[in-house]
Amino acid sequence: MPLITKISQQKRDSERYNIFIDEQYAFSVHESVLVKFELTKGMTLDDWETDEIVYADQIEKAFNRALHFLSFRMRSEMEVKKKLLEKDYGEAIVLEAIVKLKRLGFLNDEAFSEALVRTEKNSSLKGPRAIQQSLYKKGIPKELQTQALEEYTMEDQMDNALKLAEKTIRSNSQQPPAQVKQKIQNTLARKGFSFEQIKQVLNSVTIERDEDEWTEITQNFGEKAWRRYQSKYSGADLRQRVKQSMYQKGIPLAQIDLFIEQKRNEEDGD
Repeated sequence: MPLITKISQQKRDSERYNIFIDEQYAFSVHESVLVKFELTKGMTLDDWETDEIVYADQIEKAFNRALHFLSFRMRSEMEVKKKLLEKDYGEAIVLEAIVKLKRLGFLNDEAFSEALVRTEKNSSLKGPRAIQQSLYKKGIPKELQTQALEEYTMEDQMDNALKLAEKTIRSNSQQPPAQVKQKIQNTLARKGFSFEQIKQVLNSVTIERDEDEWTEITQNFGEKAWRRYQSKYSGADLRQRVKQSMYQKGIPLAQIDLFIEQKRNEEDGD
C-alpha cells in the first residue's frame, strides 16, 4: 500500500506542503488540507483517499483564488464563479469553494447588492433603472434587486435627478435653453430615470439668458450655420436655411431676425 515517506514545506509558499509517496513526489497540499486529513510521515493512503485529498486541495486553491479576487472590492456570487471557471477550475470545485466563501461570510449577494445601490446612487447619481440593470448584470436575483433598491427612496431619486440637471445647466451656459433641456432629458434617460421623473425635473428647472448672453449665443450658432450652408446656397435660400437651423436650436425669432439682417447688410456692403 502507498506510504507517505516525506512531507516538506515549500520554499516559495510556506502554506503549501509537498507530499512524497514511496520516496517519490506525489502531490502538494495546502496547510489546511494537511491538517484536515492529518497527513503524517508513515501514513498509508489508498487511491481513493489520495483522490479525495487532491480534490479537497483543489477546493482550497479555488477558495484562496477567490479571496484574492475579493480583496480588491466586493463581488457578486456570479462574478466569483465566472472568475474561477476562467481559471480552469471544474464546476464542482467552484461550487464547493463558493459554499465555503458564503459560509465564512466572504460572499453575500444581499450585502453586495445594498453596497452597489449605495455607491451608484451616491457617487454616480444613477437612477433606479440603471442601478437595477447593474444588479442584473452582476447576476443578482430579481427579489434581491427589488429589496436592495428599496433604500433608494423617491426623494433621493429626485434629488439626484435635479443635481444632474443643475450640472448640465452649468456646463452648457453657452447653449440655448431648449438645447440645454434636451441635454438634461438625454442625460437623465441615460442615467436610468423614468419618463415621469424627467418630466418633473424639466418642469421644475428654470434656464434664463440675459440680452448679452442671447447675443453671443445667436452669433455663435448663426455663424456656424452660415458657414455650413454658404457653400451650397446663396442669397434668400442661404438665409432661409440658416434661419431654420437656428430656430431648430431654440433661438428666438427676434434674435434670428437680427442676425439675418446683419448678414443681409454685410452682403449689401460687399
